[in-house]
Amino acid sequence: MADPLTILNVLGPYREPREPAFSFDYVIQRPHWPTPQGVRVKVALEEELEYLKMKILNVPGGSPGQQLRVNRILISAIADQKLHIANDDGRFEERRDVMIDPFTGQYSHLFLRLESWMNEERDRLRKEIQDQVGL
Repeated sequence: MADPLTILNVLGPYREPREPAFSFDYVIQRPHWPTPQGVRVKVALEEELEYLKMKILNVPGGSPGQQLRVNRILISAIADQKLHIANDDGRFEERRDVMIDPFTGQYSHLFLRLESWMNEERDRLRKEIQDQVGL
């Protein structure tokens, strides 16, 4: 387990212009760092968001507004978890700006941990969607 981190601020989601992904910008701090660090976490639309939404949760259609709200809830949850997985994987050992790319390609080994989290959090995410969106 890597050093604990504190999330000071989160901005986003932003649509990535040249790839099918959304991203969040995090400002994180560790107890031994003199200043916070910026981290961008990308969530792939097909491989991560749609995988969780359709294969794990099987979320029904809904109106366009409901779908936007569902996507926002799920993208945010995925990005938060990816930040913690990357921290546990030692990606923040050196203090510099970091980009956490989608867990595909060279980072596909980390997708197994994300998928495991998706399955563990399935009921909680379904309840959150039901409570906030009504689906």
